Amino acid sequence: MASGSRSNNLVVPQANAALQQLKLEAAQELGVTIPADGYYGNYTSRETGSLGGYITKRLVQIAEQQLSGQSK
Repeated sequence: MASGSRSNNLVVPQANAALQQLKLEAAQELGVTIPADGYYGNYTSRETGSLGGYITKRLVQIAEQQLSGQSK
């Protein structure tokens, strides 16, 4: 599914660049290559699932830090 046909929309569209950066960092740490065209059909469920899970984990950590008043 190309990025232009996503059905989920960001609540804060200005956060798109930060989310893309987080995705790239997570993929690099996990050793998963992000496809240039945005099509993940050639990836295994394990690869995409681990990437999504890792991103979620990082987002929760960031939120917890912000709620506790700590910076990154």
